[in-house]
Amino acid sequence: MAMRGQHTKVLPSELNKVCPERRDDLTTHPRKMSDFEVVPNLQQSSSSVSKSRRKAHFPTGSNEKENLISWIPENIRKKECTYFVESSQTSDSGRIVCKCGYIREQHLEDAAKPPIFLGKEWDPSRHIQEMPTDAFGDIHFTGLGQKMGKYVRVSSDTPPRVIYHLMTQHWGLDAPNLLISVTGGAKNFIMKPRLKNIFRQGLVKVAQTTGAWIITGGSHTGVMKQVGEAVRDFILSCSHKESEIVTIGIATWGTVYNRESLICPMGGFPAEYILDEENQGSLSCLDSNHSHFILVDDGTHGRYGVEIPLRTRLEKFISEQTKVKGGVAIKIPIVCVVLEGGPGTLDTIYNAITNGIPCVIVEGSGRVADVIAQVASLSVPKITIALIQKKLSVFFHDTYELFTEGKLVEWTKKIQDIVRSRQLLTIFREGKYGQQDVDVAILQALFKASRNQDHFGRENWDHQLKLAVAWNRVDIARSEIFTDDHEWKSQDCMAAALACSKILKELAKEEDDTDTTDDMLALAEQYEHKAIGVFTDCYRKDEERAQKLLTRVSEAWGKTTCLQLALEAKNMNFVSHGGVQAFLTKVWWGKMCVDNGLWRVIVCMLFFPLLYTSLITFREKRLQPVGCLTRLQAFFTAPVVIFHMNILSYFTFLLLFAYVLMVDFQPLPSWREYLIYFWLFSLVCEETRQLLYDPDGFGVVKMASLYFKDFWNKLDICAILVFITGLTCRLIPSTLYPGRIILSLAFIIFCLRLMHIFTVSKTLGPKIIIVKRMMKDVFFFLFLLAVWVVSFGVAKQAILIHNEERVEWLFRGVVYHSYLTIFGQIPSYIDGVNFNIDQCSPNGTDPYKPKCPETNEDNKKPIFPEWLTVILLCLYLLFTNILLLNLLIAMFNYTFQQVQEHTDQIWKFQRHDLIEEYHGRPPAPPPFILLNHLQILVRRGLLRRPATHHKQLKEKLEKNEEAALLSWETYLKENYLQHQQCQQKQNTEQQIRDIAQRVDVLAELLDLDRVKRTRLVEQRLASLEDQVHQSAQALRWIMEALQGNGFSSGEDMPPMGSSKASEMKEVDLEGKPEESQPPYHVLARNLLYPGSHTLRFPVPDEKVPWEVDFPLYDPPAYSADHKDMAVQDPFSPSLESLLKINYNTMDGLINRQSFHGLYAVQDGLPLNPMGRTGLRGRGRLHCFGPNHALHPIVTRWRRNLDGSIIRKNLKKMLEVLVAQYPLSDVWALPGGSLEPGEMLPLKLKWILRREFWPQFQNLLKQGTEIHKGYLDDPRNTDNAWVETVAINVHFDNQNDVEMKRLNSFLQGCDPELCIRWQVLDRRIPLHANHKELLHKVSTLLSTYY
Repeated sequence: MAMRGQHTKVLPSELNKVCPERRDDLTTHPRKMSDFEVVPNLQQSSSSVSKSRRKAHFPTGSNEKENLISWIPENIRKKECTYFVESSQTSDSGRIVCKCGYIREQHLEDAAKPPIFLGKEWDPSRHIQEMPTDAFGDIHFTGLGQKMGKYVRVSSDTPPRVIYHLMTQHWGLDAPNLLISVTGGAKNFIMKPRLKNIFRQGLVKVAQTTGAWIITGGSHTGVMKQVGEAVRDFILSCSHKESEIVTIGIATWGTVYNRESLICPMGGFPAEYILDEENQGSLSCLDSNHSHFILVDDGTHGRYGVEIPLRTRLEKFISEQTKVKGGVAIKIPIVCVVLEGGPGTLDTIYNAITNGIPCVIVEGSGRVADVIAQVASLSVPKITIALIQKKLSVFFHDTYELFTEGKLVEWTKKIQDIVRSRQLLTIFREGKYGQQDVDVAILQALFKASRNQDHFGRENWDHQLKLAVAWNRVDIARSEIFTDDHEWKSQDCMAAALACSKILKELAKEEDDTDTTDDMLALAEQYEHKAIGVFTDCYRKDEERAQKLLTRVSEAWGKTTCLQLALEAKNMNFVSHGGVQAFLTKVWWGKMCVDNGLWRVIVCMLFFPLLYTSLITFREKRLQPVGCLTRLQAFFTAPVVIFHMNILSYFTFLLLFAYVLMVDFQPLPSWREYLIYFWLFSLVCEETRQLLYDPDGFGVVKMASLYFKDFWNKLDICAILVFITGLTCRLIPSTLYPGRIILSLAFIIFCLRLMHIFTVSKTLGPKIIIVKRMMKDVFFFLFLLAVWVVSFGVAKQAILIHNEERVEWLFRGVVYHSYLTIFGQIPSYIDGVNFNIDQCSPNGTDPYKPKCPETNEDNKKPIFPEWLTVILLCLYLLFTNILLLNLLIAMFNYTFQQVQEHTDQIWKFQRHDLIEEYHGRPPAPPPFILLNHLQILVRRGLLRRPATHHKQLKEKLEKNEEAALLSWETYLKENYLQHQQCQQKQNTEQQIRDIAQRVDVLAELLDLDRVKRTRLVEQRLASLEDQVHQSAQALRWIMEALQGNGFSSGEDMPPMGSSKASEMKEVDLEGKPEESQPPYHVLARNLLYPGSHTLRFPVPDEKVPWEVDFPLYDPPAYSADHKDMAVQDPFSPSLESLLKINYNTMDGLINRQSFHGLYAVQDGLPLNPMGRTGLRGRGRLHCFGPNHALHPIVTRWRRNLDGSIIRKNLKKMLEVLVAQYPLSDVWALPGGSLEPGEMLPLKLKWILRREFWPQFQNLLKQGTEIHKGYLDDPRNTDNAWVETVAINVHFDNQNDVEMKRLNSFLQGCDPELCIRWQVLDRRIPLHANHKELLHKVSTLLSTYY
């Protein structure tokens, strides 16, 4: 065991103590470097020798352990020092240690004297080598119950894919739906009890509900301890199944106390680990509440932070993986949660924000978290060095003296950059309105980042929806996605709303939680109301086009229609809409006018020559002439006529069937009976047609499923099967009578089928629904009734009758007589008064009489206790007659009231099925319908013609017509949404909120006016000071020039004071914000210079202007060598080479003139006119001074297929030409730097073919200049910067010849380039400076952005 604060590695001789299952022969020889071999990564299995060795350690059934033991040493490595070099430092016990931090005994045997390293300095890159890991398996925390976890010791250079493979394939972890990286203070800190509880509950809730992984530092201290205790509390309060939270600790192996207990080359299963906080010293114990540990080893001891690079790479790798859940594929999102923390935490937050990872800062946790939370709501110019200094003195009062002036500058710059990316920053404040839970704050942070992420089209919205589905968080979907202020982006908006309603109702059926189900149904109802609102506006505007929207086939929603979606979702409100019902009525009447009376139709059916009178009117003009022959076809193909003809046919069938059963049922069938068989055959053919009719190509299985979902189809099949069974028995002489009985039952079922006909009636239709629902009530009621009937019947039979062996009489006595008793038929012998022995059989031998009750042998009187049977009978009648039957009546009454309240809606909804059935039914009634079936058979079977749609209910529109219809729908949708907003504003509560907001604004304006008056004098003084400062600069320049010419000595020159204007401009940041922000460059001050490992000197906003004094400013120098460029300034400039450059003029072919006028030159180098950037030299640019560029912005209107311009929020939409160049992940405008003497950028020439270059130059001359000057570019430095001319070339006409020629030349460009016309909006994924140019174009053309 190591002494206090010290770690020791286990010697080979000690392995038996630590790892008892290790073989003896492996521990008798000291380790040598030659014993370890380099093996390839991710081997699937070990050699047969290794397998045979390891199988001896575990009994049969330990396959998982064997696989782990064979896989880990071949794929996971550790690091060890192979060369002992004494260090000037000593261990806690005063012993000499190596440069790696370990003592001599903790090294390999050969490490003290390796001949290849003698006389050389210790170099970790050479003297620390990788070897197979010797610490992995299960970790058990001794003395802390059954807490068990997984652990592994890995090299700091281990590829993340290997670790991820270990976790998912060997540790059995499911891929996460979310990755939560918790960072912050590594030392113990104090949190408010309420905030601590909120954080703990929220963290485990988001992990448990979304299936997330939590990643921390893994030690039992600081924020890692807080996370562990949160998981512990959750596990103690939940069941075993619910308590599975993956908490992964990634710690440094060299800082883990008691790590020697984890060493076991064959794996510890388990390894016993003691958590000893008292003796850990400068090291740290592992936290017992984490489930998995990854211990990162770089071969050193006692050095913290070793795990950070590997943790960063692993988190990045996991976030790039795709998780499939429930058929939804998502990229695993990652979020950083911050509590407290110091300088390292600030770097973590800065790196996360730079990499686009959202961060949640918990305010109130202390130090860095509170500093950022305090300034997060301020504008960036207000976050000054003075403010940060003030905040640090408050929150870092114990260590404030350690902050140097340079550190203050660095912190200010980093915090400014963090706050500037507000879309990635979420501040969790305890008690903030609408944000009480940490889990909601974490998920909202991810959605906020996703909403503000650049994207093409609907990718952003789809990604958010996939996240909500994968997390199974309906509350987040409702609050963040399906909101009223969210743009209804789908062009097919009505179908989309109905589809959402259907999806939510289907999800509600699968949900177990009642509250969630209610929320889903409420949200589904909201979408139905939106669809109704849009359809109402459309119907008011144009009835015909609105009805086309109902029947238009939508490719986006499975080739279905709006009407079909509403029916499948059972949206009764939508289907009962007046416009939908008017459409159904028009379909019902076919080509006839809907105002024809029904009596006229019936008269014309019975005497069709009346059709050639004016008795019946038609809608179509071609059918108006009385002598038109097509009137006959139009009349008899109308669904209303087909329906009544089928009614007449069906009644005729039933009358004939009844006549045969009661009058004409002969041993040999008569012609009337044969007619019934023929009639039934026609019904069977029609049912077969309905089953196989598949115009949409769904397939037989799908059509069969749809067919049998209908109740009336099931009834038809039942009637036909019973009829066929009866017919079979009837044709056999020996079963003639049973056949007649079965046919009689079939007649009953055929009569029940009449109820479907009555659904067309507004009066009888809802009553049929009531009957169907009451049948369900009766079915469940029978279960309750059966309990009483059977219990009373068995008790009565057992008391009265002794050993009745006849089954039929047992059934009579137990069930039948008990059931009849309910209705008043009480057995006469039950009380012994009316007993008559002649009505029963004493021995039960008479098959037509029940067995007599037990009687007295002397007087033949019953001997059973009459008082008991009477009491049982009274109780039975009390519960059945009074309680249960009244309960049934109450159930019937409730069902009746429910349906009666929605009678009109129910009738309107169910009439569609009847209309659809007869709209697609052949016109001839049975049995003449066989002629239509024969016609269909010839057309489909012989002529191979496909099934045709009935256009009135489902119509496929032409592309141009569909585009025009959808554009019209979208326009009316926008009007509907605006109308809804106006109504909401007129709401009383909304008016009160608006008035309160206006009062607040007015109060702010009054305060601002007072501040303006007080600042007016300050501004004038500052302006005067600026003028004095400029005069002083001019005098300085004159004096320096005179001194340079020998007119004076430097000693006689008077001192020049520095300007304090910038300091005077600083305003107390606790006050009101300034109106305008200075135009400082932002991208040009990113700390990491692009394409290099060079870090800029941090420059806060207030220190950007050259006029502001900044004594600490000492930027590094960097100039790249462009070997592929013929013209470039020297990358290692000397004063002699710099003097040859002519600034502010044409320097040969290089234009060094700035659009902003003359720029200053200092020490032979030009100064960036926009101020400091934190880097000297020319960076990756070619020339010192301005580097000129050209950015053509080619635009056109976004149009529908019919050529009309698409609008959004009543503004026209633009499309812009963008390109993605080789070896680039982002899109950009087709332009760039201008080579000396060239008129077009090289990148633009890559896109256009050479023959189009002159024409494009002419287009640029005709275009509109939208920007000319400095461009905020990440490549800019103090001495080199980009200036560009941005010209908008807009094609207003879609038939413009030049635009068509441009498209043709784009199509023939370099195949490695990606070029596209992209819709212009603020989320288009381009360079930030390019998006600024596009914003100017949208402002110029007054378009949507």
